[in-house]
Amino acid sequence: MRDLAVLPADPAEVLGALRLALSGDGPAILPLARGASAEGVPDQVPKRIAVVVQTSGSSGRPKRVALTANALLSAAGATEATLGGPGHWVLALPVHYIAGLQVLVRAIASGTDPILLPGGRLEPTAFADAVLAVPRVERAYTALVPAQLGDLLASPDHRVREALRRLDAVLVGGQRLPDQLREAALDHGVRVIRTYGSTETSGGCVYDGQPVGPAQVRVVDGEVRLAGPMLAEEYLGDPERTAAAFVYEDGLRWYRTGDAGQLREGVLRVTGRLDDVLVSGGEKVSVGRVEAVVRELPGLADAVVVPAPHARWGEAPVVVLPRPADPGLLEVIRGAVGAVLGPAARPDRIATVSPLPLLPSGKPDRVALTARVTERSGA
Repeated sequence: MRDLAVLPADPAEVLGALRLALSGDGPAILPLARGASAEGVPDQVPKRIAVVVQTSGSSGRPKRVALTANALLSAAGATEATLGGPGHWVLALPVHYIAGLQVLVRAIASGTDPILLPGGRLEPTAFADAVLAVPRVERAYTALVPAQLGDLLASPDHRVREALRRLDAVLVGGQRLPDQLREAALDHGVRVIRTYGSTETSGGCVYDGQPVGPAQVRVVDGEVRLAGPMLAEEYLGDPERTAAAFVYEDGLRWYRTGDAGQLREGVLRVTGRLDDVLVSGGEKVSVGRVEAVVRELPGLADAVVVPAPHARWGEAPVVVLPRPADPGLLEVIRGAVGAVLGPAARPDRIATVSPLPLLPSGKPDRVALTARVTERSGA
């Protein structure tokens, strides 16, 4: 067995402990967000475990994902090979979140020091200063979520867009990257790569729809499954959930993502969640697909769609925005969604929730939003 150290998610502190955890010279680590509960965390873990990441439970109870050094370094090596070589990594994400932690792993694996932003948070001017300080002859990368990319592109400081263009790659993941935002980035000369993965895969392992390095992808009964040395070992203390999520097929261990997707000519397209289906008037509607259509509309890249009770249809999608909606917007949304997904998928209304509740990862807290919208429905 191996000791497990619970750490505050301070980038500098986690970086030092992570170096020792990956080399085997220190305890395994569990970085925790401020306010996150460490209740039930064991003092020790199996010897092969280097890092434990506590997920926020966007659609259920939290999980503690146990990762080996080999899994994390395999993912980092695949990224380095795909991007064309080692470089300087700018940390713009929280380190209790796998995408932020993996930035540190990539830097350690490449023999460089990650660039830690002041205060451990993304502020556009400080971001520009950090990126533009990297010598031109050296490669530089960062990883962002879509909302961060949007904020940087919208900054009035022209140096921020210059910094984005300076980067050899900007990995964007954590949630779906709206086509409109991606096109805006490309129009500004930013080299955006859409990533797909999860804590259970040590971060992104599918880039622009194609698996990287030793990763493999398949779609079984509409579900995306991933395989490769970057897979997590287990969910700590939850053998039933581990057995349900990780399965052996054709001699390989696969992670069942719970995401719906399609493979066309070797390119993966994720279409939503298998468990985000509501039934409206007897018809099944994918909340994720509705959200994807809504987010492509101008000014709605931050919209969230959740299910809510409906007096006549049983359930219906509701669009949640962090600001009051303009008159007539609902009909625009209903028309766009209905044209793509059919009448049953048209959102019933727009709800304003400001600010939007967020998980420590920066993703919308869908559980909290669904509860709030349901309460307003009188259910």
